[in-house]
Amino acid sequence: MDVRGLRYFVQVVESGSLTKASRQFFVAQPALSQQIARLEDEVGKPLLVRSARGVVPTPNGAALYRHAKLMLRQLDEAVLIARQESSNVKGRVTLGLAPTTTCMVGLPLLLHMKENYPGIVLNVVSALPQHLEERARRDELDVAILFSKTAASDLVFEPLLEEDVFVIVPADSQLIAPDKTSLTLAEAAALPMVLSSPSHNLRRRFTSELERANLSVEILAEIDSVQLVMLYVAKGGGATVQPMAATQVHYAQQGWRCLPIADAPISRVNYVYSLPAHKLSASASIVHTELAHVAHRLIQSGIWQGARILPAPQA
Repeated sequence: MDVRGLRYFVQVVESGSLTKASRQFFVAQPALSQQIARLEDEVGKPLLVRSARGVVPTPNGAALYRHAKLMLRQLDEAVLIARQESSNVKGRVTLGLAPTTTCMVGLPLLLHMKENYPGIVLNVVSALPQHLEERARRDELDVAILFSKTAASDLVFEPLLEEDVFVIVPADSQLIAPDKTSLTLAEAAALPMVLSSPSHNLRRRFTSELERANLSVEILAEIDSVQLVMLYVAKGGGATVQPMAATQVHYAQQGWRCLPIADAPISRVNYVYSLPAHKLSASASIVHTELAHVAHRLIQSGIWQGARILPAPQA
């Protein structure tokens, strides 16, 4: 399949118009139409629905668009990296990570980059997800891990991993029987909780499950700081609902217990966001790629528990 034809096709879908796409590539519209026709012949199915208002992809076209966009991005990243000796790439890259993500991947990534790409200076911004989203929308981040598909419409994203969410208490807590390995939603609701404010996605997800089951929970405190949440819980301040990575935010001498909610499992997807490939610097492209590699290695080695690598996007 012709890479140029795929680029034309992606631009046509994003422009919603053959005319606009032809202007973007400075090619005649008939030539562009021929490229699309070749793609449709190769696929064996129509890819676009044409009308007086423009063009929209068919279901097959939408599937091709998703895969082609990802493939072209990876190809552009590979070309950028291949044009330079990796050890000689220089630049400053601003990377946005939530506090729990920072605790898991921050130090391993910094050490990896120092060893393999010493010319790249990482500016790691650790902040609450909603603050990272605001900075991403202002183009203040080159790369970020965010938890929503709609976090920043001007950036491109792809799924990286999925984290399960647990009820977390200190290992010596008397709130949960020692033989328990999981909880029901009703059992979780019976615990005094330390949660983030309702503006947080995980809090909303947990609250939604409670409301669906007509349950309520005693909230001891609402804290928009994972560090303070875990410190408070470690000192006997009830339980919390977090991904397992939160246990790395604060070291508790007695250790932690992480119990899944068996009848109402909650998880969150981590998406890697970045500038579009044509705006991404060589150094930012490297960080984007190496961030995924480091995160995957942490999961595969068992260091990042309660998380799993997501497969490539499906059609």
